[in-house]
Amino acid sequence: MTHDFLGLAGRVVVVAGAAGGGIGTTVTRTVAQAGATVVAVSRGKDNLEEHMDPLIAEGLPVVPVAADVSTDDGVSAALEVACRADGELYGLVNVAGGADPSTWMPSTRVTRSDWRDLFSRNLETMFFMSQAVAAELKRRKRPGSIVSISSISGMNTAPFHIAYGTAKAAIVAVTRTMAAELACDEGGAIRVNAVAPGVTETPASRTYTDDDPERDRRAIAMGRRGRPDEVAGAILFLLSDLSTYITGQTLLVDGGLNLKWGHLGADNTSLFLKDESFRAAIQRWEQQEEESGD
Repeated sequence: MTHDFLGLAGRVVVVAGAAGGGIGTTVTRTVAQAGATVVAVSRGKDNLEEHMDPLIAEGLPVVPVAADVSTDDGVSAALEVACRADGELYGLVNVAGGADPSTWMPSTRVTRSDWRDLFSRNLETMFFMSQAVAAELKRRKRPGSIVSISSISGMNTAPFHIAYGTAKAAIVAVTRTMAAELACDEGGAIRVNAVAPGVTETPASRTYTDDDPERDRRAIAMGRRGRPDEVAGAILFLLSDLSTYITGQTLLVDGGLNLKWGHLGADNTSLFLKDESFRAAIQRWEQQEEESGD
């Protein structure tokens, strides 16, 4: 006799940021394979076609939605499709976010525009998607599970990436507060958790870090970077009935990077940052600041 320990069959899970070819795409596949109907949301139709069409061709229950969830209209569009999808609305995974390589800079050079952009992409998107799904679950008097992507950068220091790290740290705070508010809901607990990945092999991470196995062995307790499926496995656990007594938690999925925290060089820049011109720019900026203070 077999048993559905995950409990996701017949349920609908929204994945916001599903079609980047990294963690979101892997989460979509994993959750659909577990039996849920996945509403896969991404801003770009081309990305949806590239990454979601193969999953649909395999027969997986994936419903692609082109919407920008950093806007109210995008959130409403995603939720509308989720409410019409085959199954009972249950879960949300917030993957949408990230940061461009150009956002690495000293905290003294961060502009209001830089700050607002990273908070909008990471924190606001996570919160307003969570708000919308939680409100709909409350209206239906149904339990549910919300899982968001934070980052190792939000669990410790993030030198020269302060806006991104602070936005990811705020996701942890939002997770804890929403978990407390929703834990005793009339229709059943709506659990709210987060996952904080370390350095993970994704298309996005390859824009700022190069391949250096020796550095990885030195910086990460397990000696290697993570895979998207390893992050997706943790998310699946937190979505599923295997974690029905877990809420308000942020699970580090970092191969023990936080145990060593030795990934900073002598100048306190990340050893994973491959752009040597950036380090040269830091020295130049510091020299300019010293000269301006004379």
